[in-house]
Amino acid sequence: MTFANPILLAVGLAVAAALACAVVAATRRRARALASAGVATAGGRRARMAGVWFTIGGIAVLAVATAGPAATVPVSHASGTVIIAIDVSGSMAATDVAPSRLSAAKKAAQAFVNAQPSSVNIGVVAFEQGGLEAAIPTADHATAAAAIGRLSPGGGTSLGSAILAALSAITHRAVSLGPNGSVPSIGFWPSATIVLFSDGQDGGDSGASGGSSGGDLSADTAAAVAQKAGVHVDTVGVGTVAGTTVDVEGYHLFTGLDEATLKSIAQTTGGTYHPASNASELDGIASSIDLRLTVTNQPLPLAGAFIAFALALLAAGAVLTVARTGRVV
Repeated sequence: MTFANPILLAVGLAVAAALACAVVAATRRRARALASAGVATAGGRRARMAGVWFTIGGIAVLAVATAGPAATVPVSHASGTVIIAIDVSGSMAATDVAPSRLSAAKKAAQAFVNAQPSSVNIGVVAFEQGGLEAAIPTADHATAAAAIGRLSPGGGTSLGSAILAALSAITHRAVSLGPNGSVPSIGFWPSATIVLFSDGQDGGDSGASGGSSGGDLSADTAAAVAQKAGVHVDTVGVGTVAGTTVDVEGYHLFTGLDEATLKSIAQTTGGTYHPASNASELDGIASSIDLRLTVTNQPLPLAGAFIAFALALLAAGAVLTVARTGRVV
C-alpha cells in the first residue's frame, strides 16, 4: 500500500495516539480514585469506555483515509500493434460472399478496427502480387478505417509478400529473406498481431516484392519469419470452398477458398484461423479475434473504503456513548 501524503498520515495517527494516551491516563486516574473510595465498577467502566475506543479508532482510520491510500493491482488490457492485411487480388472480386469477398472483408476489417481500444495501434497493408502499406500503425483508428475503405481488387496474390510487408510495418524497417531464402532475425515483437483477410489463393512471388534472393517467397517461409519474431498471424478465410468464377483481365477463372494455406499460416505463428463463408460470419470476426493482453500495474484508490470504515467506527462510538452515558461525549 502507498500513500499520497505520508505527512498527513503521520499527523493523523499522532493525534489518534495522543487521544488514546489521554484516555488511558484519565481511565487510570479514575480507577485509582474509585479504588481509594472502595467502589468496584470495572465492568461498567469498560462498557462505558467502549464508545470512546470506537471513536478513537474511527479517527485513526480517518487519518489513513486523508493520506490518500492506494494499492497497486495488475490490470490486463489489449495493447500493442495490429496490422490489418487485406487481400486485394482479382479473386477477391468473387461474389460467393455477398456483395463480394473484398467488400465483405473490408466491412469486417473496419468493424474490427472500430472495436479496438485506443491502446492498440493499427496499421493497414493491402496486398496482391506484393505488399503495399496503406496506413502506418497509429492510434488514430479513423485513418486505418479510411485506408481500408479505399481498397479495390486487381492483380495476383502473394501471401508471403503480404506477411513480410506487415512485418515491415511492425518493425518500421524493410523485412526480406536472407541469402538463399534463409529466415532472418528481426527481433522479438510479442505485442504485435497480424490479422490477414484473404481467400488463400496464393500465387507466390519470385522475389521482387518480398526481397527474397532465391526461390519463391512462399507463405510458409514468410510465416516462419513471423513465428521467429513472436508475431501471431490470425487468418480470416473469405470465400467458399465450393468457389465461383470471376472475370480477371478478360479471363473467366475459377476461384475457391484455400483453407489449408490459411490454417497453415495461423498454426505456424501461433495464431487462429477464422472461416467466413458468408457475410454474417464475417460480422462476428471483431469479437472472435483475441489480441495480446498486456498486464500493467495501476493504482487503486482506497480512500473511499477507509472513509466508510471510519464513519462506521465513529457512528458506533457515538451510539455506544449515548447508550451508556446519555451524552455524545
